[in-house]
Amino acid sequence: MFPLRNVKRICTDTVKIQNFLEQARIGFLGLSSEDVPYVIPLNFVWLKDAIYFHGAEEGRKVTYIEHNPRACFTISENYGTITSQIPANTDTAYMSVIIEGSLVQVTDINEATEAMQVMLDKYVPGYYERQLGKTHLERYVSPLGSKTGIYKLAAVSLSAKEKEEIPDRMFYEGRSVQNDRA
Repeated sequence: MFPLRNVKRICTDTVKIQNFLEQARIGFLGLSSEDVPYVIPLNFVWLKDAIYFHGAEEGRKVTYIEHNPRACFTISENYGTITSQIPANTDTAYMSVIIEGSLVQVTDINEATEAMQVMLDKYVPGYYERQLGKTHLERYVSPLGSKTGIYKLAAVSLSAKEKEEIPDRMFYEGRSVQNDRA
């Protein structure tokens, strides 16, 4: 693992990191096979110190995972631009987390069902009348004819960075340096 260069941006607040990972909507899975990188955006859940996501059991992503299961998963949220009267000091309020580890396909039906239920609760809370059944995962085939695979990236390393918002300096449409000088 590489140390973070800008130590002022390191976030070590485990509660804040946990909440961020539970709320963030999109993450980017980074894979590499034969020196060819591949990064894709995914829905995900953070559960038991691991990232879970689902997808077809075949295709480019699965081929990359089979050749090299080592991966990183990056989650980032932009909270707006922090203004400064000095252009070089204009900044971004954000939080980001990078998780590294090795991917495995989840074969335990109980673990897979739990991960998918947490995902449904995250992305469509309250939509379904009952919990996801194991048989749904066992039998579902996509319109393209592929079964769904559930994948897990257990965190071997996790690093978080942030720049908190500065409320009186956040950019909004119509704000200008002339207004700030007045």
